[in-house]
Amino acid sequence: MAYLLNVFSPETWQTFQEEGRTVTGFSERRHKLARERVRNGDIFLCYLTDVSRWCGALRVDSDVFFDETPFFGDSGLFPVRFKVSPIVTLELESAIPMLDDSVWNTLSFTKGLEKTNRSWVGVIQNPLRAFEDIDGEEMLEVLKKEQSNPRIFPLTDAQKTRLSRKGVIRTLSGNVQVEIPTREDEDMESNGKIDESVPASTSRESIKMQAKVARIGAEMGFHIWVPKNDKSRVLQYISQGLSEKFTDALPFNYNDATLRTIEEIDVIWIQHESIVRAFEIEHTTAIYSGLLRMADLLTLQQNIDIRIHIVAPTERRDKVFSEIRRPVFAFLRRGPISKLCSFLAYESINTLAETEYLPHLNDSVIEEHEEFAEL
Repeated sequence: MAYLLNVFSPETWQTFQEEGRTVTGFSERRHKLARERVRNGDIFLCYLTDVSRWCGALRVDSDVFFDETPFFGDSGLFPVRFKVSPIVTLELESAIPMLDDSVWNTLSFTKGLEKTNRSWVGVIQNPLRAFEDIDGEEMLEVLKKEQSNPRIFPLTDAQKTRLSRKGVIRTLSGNVQVEIPTREDEDMESNGKIDESVPASTSRESIKMQAKVARIGAEMGFHIWVPKNDKSRVLQYISQGLSEKFTDALPFNYNDATLRTIEEIDVIWIQHESIVRAFEIEHTTAIYSGLLRMADLLTLQQNIDIRIHIVAPTERRDKVFSEIRRPVFAFLRRGPISKLCSFLAYESINTLAETEYLPHLNDSVIEEHEEFAEL
């Protein structure tokens, strides 16, 4: 028996309970993973995004099946499904916060850490991630104990505000979750401009991460593009042997508007004169500036089939998803950007950079680390 992560939003968890608690679902891109990892009798441990809480445990009662019949209401369609039976289900305000001692001091990836440490986010970022058996067994006991004697954990004002900003709109490609950032959120950003008050050390961290993303791609055999203004600084962190992978000119026959857009993207992996993956590094600058470049690219060249990513510190994860869910990004012809653009935490990039045998891996290894606003 395996223990696997099942991620819900507060909205989909509510719908799951209202619909009878007999079926859970995942996005279509999880189909292969679900088929490979999940077996009848396994246990899903259920985690709530936006509020960072553990809300239940479900026993898997079927093999994976594909069903596009609407089930999760206006919160989205999750066609990769399993029949389940509830072992533990907690209401939102009884769901156990990640920072509660009963959880924090139990899980192997948080036990002993300061509660300001956010490294745990990378562990629970991907649905269907398998837990160590000891973690799964002990977490199940924590949830059972909570159900037998539930406590109330009131939502914070920040959590209430965040949930109130979210909604669902209908598009031609289906229902899409959107989020309306507040003026206060936007005032905290730099409006896409360089803040000259930011210490040079902070700027260096951004360049180091840009170089790390570029190096990973170069070691995998891709040609690399970085903006001309960044190239000399990035190459300071690249070995001489890999520097040959950095191109001085984009090998594309696009119109001028498209080329100018592409030239400003922080890192691009190129193979056979095609873009494979594009990355925006958002260390301190406004996240929506990078998203706008990605959206511009997808709008200008609607037939380009590329993977796009926002790379940022873990503590900016919620802000990344807030921006990705802006209504303006829900109406791209290829579909909402929340389904096309993923978040990669700095910790994930560091892990990839330290992976042995990178030259023998392909770029699909990114999929083990990326996280989408729509799960």
